[in-house]
Amino acid sequence: MTAAEFADQLKDLDATLRNIEAVLDVDKLRQSKAELEEAASAPDLWDDQARAQEVTSKLSYVNGEIAKLESLRGRLDDARVLLELAEAEADAGALSEVEAEIGGLTKAIQELEIRTLLSGEYDSREALVAIRAGAGGVDAADFAEMLLRMYLRWAERHGYPTEVYETSYAEEAGLKSATFAVKVPYAYGTLSVEAGTHRLVRISPFDNQGRRQTSFAGVEVLPVVEQTDHIDIPENEIRVDVYRSSGPGGQSVNTTDSAVRITHLPTGIVVTCQNEKSQLQNKASALRVLQARLLERKRQEEQAKLEGLKVDAAGSWGDQMRSYVLHPYQMVKDLRTEHETGNPAAVFDGDLDAFIEAGIRWRKQRQLAGETV
Repeated sequence: MTAAEFADQLKDLDATLRNIEAVLDVDKLRQSKAELEEAASAPDLWDDQARAQEVTSKLSYVNGEIAKLESLRGRLDDARVLLELAEAEADAGALSEVEAEIGGLTKAIQELEIRTLLSGEYDSREALVAIRAGAGGVDAADFAEMLLRMYLRWAERHGYPTEVYETSYAEEAGLKSATFAVKVPYAYGTLSVEAGTHRLVRISPFDNQGRRQTSFAGVEVLPVVEQTDHIDIPENEIRVDVYRSSGPGGQSVNTTDSAVRITHLPTGIVVTCQNEKSQLQNKASALRVLQARLLERKRQEEQAKLEGLKVDAAGSWGDQMRSYVLHPYQMVKDLRTEHETGNPAAVFDGDLDAFIEAGIRWRKQRQLAGETV
């Protein structure tokens, strides 16, 4: 490839990055950073631990976004300078360096471009993720636990803080259900494409005859409720039950009646939280999950009203959206986007970015085409 072609590629990357900077509004990010730094320096910040964690988490996120944009801009400028030197001195080695840097910049800018596609009403929110074992018995429960680890590893890879609110263990192995939060802006917009039915095909480790087993698990993704949402839940509309936590716990987690189950009487929605030692903490967490479910229900009803459709009040996990095949071959395939990989082990270890990015692009294309997602 010639120096002129490299120059054209850098020009295209510059145009894409400028568009990203405009959409993400770098000036607004810097203003948010200044405001958050001022809030973080308040002497009484940690008097309210929840508020303090919210401020520090948002500050960390904003700092990361600014650093990412500034780093890409710096790398792009350096690549231009290197190209000019390579061209002036006819340096083939420097030209190879430019080619390698263009490859790295292209990948990094494309990844950041995904953020510009998250423009839904709740996309900027933190996320609540609920996983439930479906059909398939003990294999489904084991699959649910595999999915929980997969998402927590994905968050860990990105440095996103998480909090597990509830894990309901199955009798033999795995989980009946689990609920956790990903506490970073845009977690909902990013992870919402993971909602649906996941399918696992493998030789069952629980079958002494070594037969192949197909099992299912459902993933639900909800936006975290904020103070502006006005989701009021009158006390007379809920029933609160307390019980003893089950499963691995140690250190008093499952020796006191600290677990909380809240039933929303008008809708029949049930949420549980058992991962804190304090009954009050579990109740507060369960109420946050209930508010998120009611907010999502309200969003679906409003969307259905606009589309002239009737919403199934019970909700559903949606259509099957991804298959994880471990036998007779190795493959993970998204049935909506057709994106696939032959390395399920990496996916189960949290290597999900390519699937998530493909899902976000697929959703945006359908929205632009006027289809219901």
